[in-house]
Amino acid sequence: MTDALVLGGGGVAGVAWELGVLQGIADEDPQLASRVLGAGRIVGTSAGSSVAVQITSGTPLETLYAAQLAEETEVIEVGFDASAMIAGWTAALQPTADGTPPEPAEIRRRIGAMAVAAPTTDEATRLKMHEAHLPSTRWPATDLAITAVDVETGELVVFRRDSGVRLLDAVTASCAVPGLWPPTTVGGRRYMDGGMRSVANVDLAAGADHVLVVTPQREGAPSAFGPTTAEQIAGLAPAKVLLIGADDASIEAFGPNPLSLTTRAPSAIAGRAVGRRQAAALGALWS
Repeated sequence: MTDALVLGGGGVAGVAWELGVLQGIADEDPQLASRVLGAGRIVGTSAGSSVAVQITSGTPLETLYAAQLAEETEVIEVGFDASAMIAGWTAALQPTADGTPPEPAEIRRRIGAMAVAAPTTDEATRLKMHEAHLPSTRWPATDLAITAVDVETGELVVFRRDSGVRLLDAVTASCAVPGLWPPTTVGGRRYMDGGMRSVANVDLAAGADHVLVVTPQREGAPSAFGPTTAEQIAGLAPAKVLLIGADDASIEAFGPNPLSLTTRAPSAIAGRAVGRRQAAALGALWS
């Protein structure tokens, strides 16, 4: 493995933005974009898992990007109570009975319990939604790593082609935002969003000489549930790493609800502009 592409979480807006970033790179340097899309390893977390499946499906990038600008989509609009979700996550961060701060795995177990108890749509409906909007539900030949978190243990689980798990189940699990979507049952266990461990799980790119991290958060964003992106990137040394994060225009495009379908087009456009600006830096670093 020489090159690795890491795609982080970010909801509906994140999917559109990441596809926009990749399209922007292709606008400036088609050969470089081909190298990125053909990376020896692709790591997908939450929204990034959906993008990873789309770009390894054989569907042209231009087609995937154009779909984000279309009004019609198979993605379901859901109610998003940010206050309730934040309250649940805040409760998971509370100290233990003896006043000790909880370990990250314990925080994730608490969030997992919240996810299981939350009144959401059923798993079958969620699976059908993903099946409808993904261009392929077959594992690609690419070394694709899709992340999720076991709701009972709080531990990271990485699904790959040889895991014996359907790609559809892996992506649905990786995108199962606690409190919004139901945890996904795989092999008798239930899994929630891979972003509950790390927004991008960059450390899974270890061993690559060149790594591109695309994540729709501001650079330096903190992490309450596990290692930060910056910490994980530092652990990839001596690899050459470029982090492409969200700028002010992108944050504005995401709006207060990055899960809203109305964010798709503006986020895709904002991401494309970011990709164009970052293409030269990526080309220089990956040369």
